[in-house]
Amino acid sequence: MGQILGIAPLRSFVAVADCGGFQRAATSLHLTQSAVSQHVRRLETALGRSLIERDGRGSRFTADGEELLARARRILALHDETLRAFGVEVERALTIGSTEHAAAQLLPALSTALSATFPDHHIRFRIDRGQQLRAALQDGRIDLALLLGPAGDADARTVGQLHLTWYSSPGWLPPAAGVPIRLVAFDDPCALRSRALETLAAHGLPAEIGAEAAHLAGVQAAVRAGLGVALMATLGQPLDGLTARDELPPPMPIPLSVWSRRGLPADITDGAVSALIGLLHPDR
Repeated sequence: MGQILGIAPLRSFVAVADCGGFQRAATSLHLTQSAVSQHVRRLETALGRSLIERDGRGSRFTADGEELLARARRILALHDETLRAFGVEVERALTIGSTEHAAAQLLPALSTALSATFPDHHIRFRIDRGQQLRAALQDGRIDLALLLGPAGDADARTVGQLHLTWYSSPGWLPPAAGVPIRLVAFDDPCALRSRALETLAAHGLPAEIGAEAAHLAGVQAAVRAGLGVALMATLGQPLDGLTARDELPPPMPIPLSVWSRRGLPADITDGAVSALIGLLHPDR
């Protein structure tokens, strides 16, 4: 019997290229790293060629590996197209990470918009801190991330600006001149924490961190308890039990950016960016 190139080994092989390594490929495919390695060895045995070789502490595709990669993409595309033609569902998942501020205001509408943009994808979300989401992108555990701050990477695109508002408990009163304003903030590092401190400092107002929290619910609970004021992005929506404070210096808006994992098809990123721009700028 002749040699056979299996679909599963070919998927692992392409994932190694798209995700930038065996471990990231394993994470994206929900396999172990050893399983991905075995798939690649199976292909090498079937073809009698070396496909991936060590390169220092990493690895690289050989010339034969590059040749197979191009053919593997065509094989997998035709395989999945054939299944769909016969009514067999081929689940394609899209995992989107978001910070809590973006999630609270954008994800309900974004979920609807993305489902319409990618009807053949199963959309999943992961809510986490920005630092953890960046690590998840690097590891291939998520496909896209909505992060506060400018697009500081080749695989990131800024989609708009989020206006920021100061919030306090209803009974909060500004301190006397020279007395530090107590802030409630996310644990460092945090773009909103930095923006709050920078805004007050730019207006010569002393400030101190009165309470810290790892999550948005904790920040809001501390503000409701009167422990200080917090800077939040709410897209103009009121927050129960909190009062907007216009007497404090107006902060500059903060950019919202979409970050993509390595190897994500450009049409996926383009679709997500278009959906977000439509939500943030409905008049466009």
